[in-house]
Amino acid sequence: MTAAAKSIYYFGFYLYVTGLTLIFIPNPFLATLQIPSTNEVWIRVVGVLTFCLGYYYHRSGTENIKSFYKHTIPTRVLVFIAFTSFALLKYVSPIIIGIGAIDLAGAIWTWTALNKEK
Repeated sequence: MTAAAKSIYYFGFYLYVTGLTLIFIPNPFLATLQIPSTNEVWIRVVGVLTFCLGYYYHRSGTENIKSFYKHTIPTRVLVFIAFTSFALLKYVSPIIIGIGAIDLAGAIWTWTALNKEK
């Protein structure tokens, strides 16, 4: 498995864990981000979607689908920008920037690995 494939593969596991957490125990996760608890289904829907994204990442890393790797970079950077903006606009606690930073770090890892493969 190439370094780029590993960056995608392991990011998939991060998404699996995040998705399962949002599905089964969302309120402790929300509390960590200083977001109010909820009993509404929307957070579990987000968890299912996150888990499904994890599957795409995991399987794409396993099958070495380079075109997918390239397409994940701008979207993961966007997550960082969006989460940082939400914190600056005081929609949420600045702690959410840390979650966005994980996406940014993953994007940088993938981008760096792809450039080394050239």
